[in-house]
Amino acid sequence: MDMRSLFTLAVLLALIRGNKGQKLAVRPEFPQVFVGDDITLICNRKGGSKPTKWFLNGTPQTDEDYSMLLTAVTPENNGKYECEQDRKKSDPVTLTVLELEPYAQLSPSAGGAVMTKGDGRNLVLRTEDDLRDWACFVLRGVSIFGLRVNVDEMMNRAVIFAELKEAERATFWCKKKKSDLRSNAVTLKKTELMVMLVPPAVPALQGEPVALRCVVWGGPKLEKAVFYKDSIEIKSSPEDTYTITNATQRDNGNYSCHATYRFSHISAEAAQKEGVSDVQELKVIGGPPAAMISAFTNQCLRCSCPLCPANCTSYHWYHTLFNDPYARKKLSENYRSITVKEEGHYSCRRDCGKGFSRFSNIYSYRAQSEKVGGLWYILVAALILFMIIVLIVVLITVLLKY
Repeated sequence: MDMRSLFTLAVLLALIRGNKGQKLAVRPEFPQVFVGDDITLICNRKGGSKPTKWFLNGTPQTDEDYSMLLTAVTPENNGKYECEQDRKKSDPVTLTVLELEPYAQLSPSAGGAVMTKGDGRNLVLRTEDDLRDWACFVLRGVSIFGLRVNVDEMMNRAVIFAELKEAERATFWCKKKKSDLRSNAVTLKKTELMVMLVPPAVPALQGEPVALRCVVWGGPKLEKAVFYKDSIEIKSSPEDTYTITNATQRDNGNYSCHATYRFSHISAEAAQKEGVSDVQELKVIGGPPAAMISAFTNQCLRCSCPLCPANCTSYHWYHTLFNDPYARKKLSENYRSITVKEEGHYSCRRDCGKGFSRFSNIYSYRAQSEKVGGLWYILVAALILFMIIVLIVVLITVLLKY
């Protein structure tokens, strides 16, 4: 082969390498994507400064950044995603969203989805098996980090400390080691403002109540909160919460609040202050189908799920103590109906293979019949004792007359 042929081959190889598609990564790399998850698509991370075009099923999208954020995904987000930089397209990535809930639940012990810079909070993990088999992670920006998991075996729960560090937002989740089982994901966002509009840290579900709180850092006395949706005032109140009692798609939008407050707990003469929050998006989704509990008697409960898919098989029942909402225990029964004996809160859900239905409504059982029965025995005994005393008094009175 002469030098001209070698040069021609080198040019062809360079052209082939130059036309190689961009890399499209999905973060977090969930084994299964569930409805309500937040997903980030990253196009050619090393070339993040380049203009990017995005396509869903071949249709151009409005996003232009090298990363595309999909919040609270639903089956409407299903499809093939591609990105393009410098006229080079990536291989397509297929996203499939399951209308189910994951195996384990992760939730904040307190607070909502927004935190001040430098703040942190505990997230509580609850699952049906050994918590020591679980590992937890956080996605900050485009990087994933492992987290320390503190297991409380007595309370059957694990706790991770969630902080944003320098990230604007972060997504937290847990995964069972050597398995595809995982928890739901919780996304927290940062604000540097005194006033915060705080939505829930879990997706807003259609038909359920949603509370938006207007919070001021430092805990001053709130005198007035004005709430806005898409820059239009919707409520002015001395209360700090705007509650949507029955959330629907019409409630989707960008919300904010304006607060008037005083630090009167520091000084009685504290000056009145005002501030406005960041804008927070509210997206109401349908969510997984929900199970339902119906009671035939005070102790006989039945679980049903009319909208569950046909591949849902067994039933899972749970018991929670009245004085500890986190100490939920899975019961051994896996049938449609159960008979309860121990006081507490009961709930159920359907097992659908790759995930679960939504938890049912909570049924609170108190052993009323036993308490009433015990009280009845006490009353009868007291009545008999009273009659004996009356009889003795009468007999003594008669004897004294003679």
